[in-house]
Amino acid sequence: MELTTVGKVVTAATIENLRDLVDAQRGHREPEQVRRVTVSDALVDTGTTFLSLPTRLIQQLGLVRRGEKRVRNSTGTLTATLYDAVRLTIQDRDCTTDVLEVPDGAPVLIGPIPLEALDLVVDPKGQKLIGNPEHHGEQMYDQF
Repeated sequence: MELTTVGKVVTAATIENLRDLVDAQRGHREPEQVRRVTVSDALVDTGTTFLSLPTRLIQQLGLVRRGEKRVRNSTGTLTATLYDAVRLTIQDRDCTTDVLEVPDGAPVLIGPIPLEALDLVVDPKGQKLIGNPEHHGEQMYDQF
């Protein structure tokens, strides 16, 4: 379900620790022990490259730090911490994506790379996410 505010698109999203999912698949962890969070107000932000999560959610998910990346934002250029990949699910579509850290107080930010993998596009007139019209709304991957 997407909620709209003036000029913004927000959506529900579930984020799961990918290592936990693999452990559960291999029988090393019970499925109910997979760390996951569901948010109702993830901000779709075409100015953000990846999925960005606040520190508190990264800690809740138990994500492992992989390194640092240079990022640009409205205050200039800085360094952000990169974390292991997660499974991101929106509108019953899922993908695997890396995570960049944003400070607590910032919303979950969903950028164009996960949107592309989910085959979702922003409908600016309706201010919501929709299945890619070029694929008749169905999730499809390109292999060119």
